[in-house]
Amino acid sequence: MNRIDTLMARMTLAEKLGQLTMTASGYTVTGPVIAGDSTQSIIDGTIGNLLNMVGAGPAHEMQRLAVEQSRLGIPLLIGLDIVHGHRTLFPIPLAEAGIFDEAVWERTAREAAREGAADGLAMTFAPMLDVSRDPRWGRTAEGPGEDPWLNGRIARAKVRGFQGTDLSSAESLAACAKHFVAYSPVTAGREYAAVDISERTLREVHLPGFVAAIEAGVATLMPAFTDLNGVPMTAHVPLLRDWLRGEMGFDGVIVSDYNAIAELIKHGVAADLVDAAVLALKAGVDIDMMADAYRKGLPVALEQGRVTIDEIDACVRRVLRLKEQLGLFDDPYRRGATPEPAEAVAERHALARDVARRAIVLLKNERRNDRDVLPLPAAAKALAVVGPLADARTEMKGPWWGAGEHEPAVSVLDGLRVALPQTDIRHAPGVAIDGGDDSGIEAAVALCDGASAVLLCLGERATMSGEAASRATPALPGRQQALAEAVTARAHALGIPVVAILFSGRPLVVPWLAEHADALLAAWFLGAEAGHAIADVLTGRASPSGRTPMSWPRAVGQVPIFFGQRPTGRPMNPADYYTSKYQDVDNTPLFAFGHGLTYGRIRYEELQVEPRRVCEQDTLKISVTLRNEGAREAEETVFLFVRAKVSRVTRPLLELKGYAKLRLRPGEAGSVKLELPASELRYLGPDLQPLFEAGEIEICVGPSAEPAGLLRETIELG
Repeated sequence: MNRIDTLMARMTLAEKLGQLTMTASGYTVTGPVIAGDSTQSIIDGTIGNLLNMVGAGPAHEMQRLAVEQSRLGIPLLIGLDIVHGHRTLFPIPLAEAGIFDEAVWERTAREAAREGAADGLAMTFAPMLDVSRDPRWGRTAEGPGEDPWLNGRIARAKVRGFQGTDLSSAESLAACAKHFVAYSPVTAGREYAAVDISERTLREVHLPGFVAAIEAGVATLMPAFTDLNGVPMTAHVPLLRDWLRGEMGFDGVIVSDYNAIAELIKHGVAADLVDAAVLALKAGVDIDMMADAYRKGLPVALEQGRVTIDEIDACVRRVLRLKEQLGLFDDPYRRGATPEPAEAVAERHALARDVARRAIVLLKNERRNDRDVLPLPAAAKALAVVGPLADARTEMKGPWWGAGEHEPAVSVLDGLRVALPQTDIRHAPGVAIDGGDDSGIEAAVALCDGASAVLLCLGERATMSGEAASRATPALPGRQQALAEAVTARAHALGIPVVAILFSGRPLVVPWLAEHADALLAAWFLGAEAGHAIADVLTGRASPSGRTPMSWPRAVGQVPIFFGQRPTGRPMNPADYYTSKYQDVDNTPLFAFGHGLTYGRIRYEELQVEPRRVCEQDTLKISVTLRNEGAREAEETVFLFVRAKVSRVTRPLLELKGYAKLRLRPGEAGSVKLELPASELRYLGPDLQPLFEAGEIEICVGPSAEPAGLLRETIELG
């Protein structure tokens, strides 16, 4: 008999259910603590998994209870949310998505895994693969943005990064793809609300990221809190058991979200905890996180004949197999056995700074006095740094800071003072982030006098994004708009340029700022090295190259807004009243998906596509020439979209199929080459089965999803 068979033969029901139970834990001056329980339960074998335990010492102390004092010596699985770094915080996932670089996505996950494993962890509840097209939803900050194709690329990279090539390595963590599935299109953008979408939208938009994660070998998966078309995901037999386990062959561990099994009662599909436990087990959920439903409900259900011991055993085997794959049986103390050297931490911070630089999106950069407003002139004698986010180290970390809550972070003010030691840097917050007191605006306005430029640091508090942080009006909170108007009016009266730097976990609705600021940066939440990265871009030490992975709306009423919308029989026509348009705002986004400027000026020309007639087995070869007509070096991101001219099912107006990057010096030209397997032009036909259909397809290449900026060539399929 192998190890798992031997253990299964010896385990009592209580010990089996312990392996299916995950409980929150922590560490105090008196030692380890467990939410709603005691460490004796680890010794008894009735708790087999922990979350939120941080630190190699505490983690190893917990492991010793399980391995050295319990009857069977089964090690604990210890996990934590490592969403954008562990102690060293990188940019939030939405910001990182806009870098459009799989090597970056994988590298930050790898470094986060190393740092988390050094703290004794073996699992992370990441990556989050929820495609979001509604910036009201707070967890937009944690995901890939609006596009399913991009989500698939991120999913693969993050799974590779967290898990490495050997899951048993002391530097690897089990990844957890979440939240399965369609957690983001909640009613009215309101966290935890119901979801009601079509089967086509489910399969075309929300499932592809999970398919990619499974194909990359993701070890675990977490169902969403929400219901989908009336069925809560924690009890969704057709998707969890039939599609995920059956059709996709996923045999990894499914772990519930926090207390989600018990919440089946509030969903109205379970009468009590026994009902809830039965529903989750029948759907294929292996680990019950924080509901205590399996320990309390399954013995009763088993006695009533509502579940079988074979169903319980199948879950236990999956959990034990994951622990074996992680190497926990062979050496439960390998993660965190060796403290990380200071050099490794320093290198990680250098990476965090580089990634943060690349995540910044230059949304606008006007010319004044025959030069671009950014980068700032080297001769700037004085800068007015105004706004509540200018000296806000904690806010730079963004939501879900993991173990980095008490780690240092660099503010904008910190970064500028280091980068420009000879410049007179003046600061006034003007207003609080979300307060109603505007008495400080006058002092902020006064700083404009004699300044070379004004830097307006505006946006959200970190906790305004993330879980349970939906905002009905995702605009500048508090009195920040009044501050922006007053400072901008004074600066422009003095002929001084205004640079607005926005911090947020979502696209913000800022049409006034986009019109009146001379330059506008989306800085998202950039993590530990935020201030240094922003200073690097402002001073020109780094050229901005980030792109926005979501469309920015002009008004909240446009939401949801995304480039992959389907055509209508009455497309917008200003000359025709009865067409699809608003009466009070343009249909188009304020900034399109993929928008982002550089310090160069890139011209696109000579799009070439071969062959012009393709079969499903062919590969399209696409090239486009770029020329930097600006005065500074720049890295350009080139997007490849397709559009079907005629098809049996209405197709999106644009579908992302690729991207590439090219760095060009001033005056330099170069060619970008992309390949597109024709098989990727299949789509789900009327019966939701993959279809390769003969007909014309437009190949579209450009700097964003803005239609006017795309070069187009038509090819023939079939």
